[in-house]
Amino acid sequence: MILEMRTYVLKPGMTANFVEKFAEGLTARLQFSRLLGLWQSEVGGLNRVVHVWPYESFEDRERIGNEARKTGMWPPKTQEFIVTQENKILQPAPFSPPLPETKQGNIYEFRTYTYQPGTMPKVLEAFGKVIPERAKLSPLIGIWVSAIGPLNQFIHVWAYRDAGERERVRAEASKKVSGWPPETRQYMVMQENMLMTPSACAPFK
Repeated sequence: MILEMRTYVLKPGMTANFVEKFAEGLTARLQFSRLLGLWQSEVGGLNRVVHVWPYESFEDRERIGNEARKTGMWPPKTQEFIVTQENKILQPAPFSPPLPETKQGNIYEFRTYTYQPGTMPKVLEAFGKVIPERAKLSPLIGIWVSAIGPLNQFIHVWAYRDAGERERVRAEASKKVSGWPPETRQYMVMQENMLMTPSACAPFK
């Protein structure tokens, strides 16, 4: 499996406009494959929208994209709202859970860690030892590693009921989960974080 993560930085005040146009084309697009989620930023980098599409393979992605474009409804006409676009292909970590089929929370925390080249096997080993215990405290949506686009990125996405639960769970994890967070700072180049909410047309809203 691969996942395509598309991140759009929008003009200030244009998020609702973008989501409305996105929704207009979404029904046609969903004929061909599933949308994992569409989220908009609340904390962190603002005026951002992220959508994630799972595919069985690169060939599957190309075939579905071609079929969707034939409808004339996809991609949605959102160009006037966009400042920049970023696209990356991700692969699930060996210990990433199955993709969710139901609503997992009201806020989603997207944590993106960029590591030094060549260190990802050590990072995956360190996280793999502690993720099972950490995932007992709050829903883990996925742990993904970049394959195409910005490289050496480790992305983990967690769901929470609200910001208060996030704070409580993070404090509990640091006390009760041995080895959390795993010691990978010696390999780290950069950390980014966003709290996002599902958009109005998102699955499981």
